[in-house]
Amino acid sequence: MENSSLLYQEASYQIIGIAMEVHRELGPGLKEVNYQDALEYEFQLNKIPYQREKRYKVMYKGKVLSRPYVADFLLDDKIILEIKSVPVIIDQHFAQTLNYLKVSGTKLGLILNFGAKSLAWQRVVL
Repeated sequence: MENSSLLYQEASYQIIGIAMEVHRELGPGLKEVNYQDALEYEFQLNKIPYQREKRYKVMYKGKVLSRPYVADFLLDDKIILEIKSVPVIIDQHFAQTLNYLKVSGTKLGLILNFGAKSLAWQRVVL
């Protein structure tokens, strides 16, 4: 069985490589949606199956809450992608991505931060 810290390693490296390309082309400081648009274009070029703004039902005591949880991307039905354009990734971003994993039932999330001089990323494994 694959080590959980290396979950979907090949797919993760491909996604991070694509994100680096987007960051090289656009640079830091744009809005998250600009990076999402560029990533979506790259996912299409690279034939990576994805869903943008994937909505998940949130349950509370057996009731579905009226507002869904919306992840930036779900890639290949197995990786949650959270896009940020901030100076640094903070604990709140990690917690948010962890919650996406719990709600979605997926095991791996990637936080990509386009807000700094160099692309930063963090793997979140459930």
